[in-house]
Amino acid sequence: QVQFVESGGGLVQPGGSLKLSCAASGIIFSTYIMGWYRQVPGKQRELVATIAAGGNTNYPDSVKGRFTISRDNAKNTVYLQMNNLRPEDTAVYNCNAKRGPAAGLIASWGQGTQVTVSS
Repeated sequence: QVQFVESGGGLVQPGGSLKLSCAASGIIFSTYIMGWYRQVPGKQRELVATIAAGGNTNYPDSVKGRFTISRDNAKNTVYLQMNNLRPEDTAVYNCNAKRGPAAGLIASWGQGTQVTVSS
């Protein structure tokens, strides 16, 4: 059974930083593309960052230059360093995984971690 456990969220002021962690189990972690996603109530879940098995990363323009995704295959954990946070980054953040670029995400999601950016 695949499980994702996210942590590290919280309340932060605009311009602040947070580092999220996601521990994965039930998959051969090192072979998967890992990704971070976020969702605001009433809106579609959006992709925040991905990191391939080989370490290549991708970001949408909305977070490029501010967020950094990384992975530790020995710990089956993916991280998201978020700097210069903005109020529009407020959301529940989840991680997920897929076998390849054209593959679908794993059906089960973790509980996520809430990030709130507010003064």
